[in-house]
Amino acid sequence: MKIAMANDHAGTALKQEIAAYLKSEGHEVQDFGTYDDASCDLSDFVYPAALAVAKGECERGIFVDGVGYGSALIANKIRGIYAAVCQDPFCAKLAREHTDSNVLCLGGKIIGSAIAMETVKTWMHTDALTAEKYRRRVEKVAAINDKHCVPVK
Repeated sequence: MKIAMANDHAGTALKQEIAAYLKSEGHEVQDFGTYDDASCDLSDFVYPAALAVAKGECERGIFVDGVGYGSALIANKIRGIYAAVCQDPFCAKLAREHTDSNVLCLGGKIIGSAIAMETVKTWMHTDALTAEKYRRRVEKVAAINDKHCVPVK
């Protein structure tokens, strides 16, 4: 699977650790930056990474900033992106099972490396539930997305 990754200065170290894990699992990582801990604007990196997921150039995205919410706010502005902030494996499991999220956002200042890695592993290895009630709920969110978001070109 091809995974888009992006971060700001608060997420560089954790992103690099996650990328190494993903590669060890056989995934391809497209790193949209940033690549160091110099202060930067998160949207410069999350926006193109989210576009790559929305356009189908990458199958999923994992974004790391200080808290995770900045990445999710930016990513969820893009049609077809369903970004969830997860700070533990339980939330990651539900984000995949119940909402079929395609972007995981993590807070590098909120959780440590060990919890972050378990969260990523859980999110990557969990499929969306296929029971009718979950499909129906996901379809309703997709309909809202399609009604109000401009298609990505």
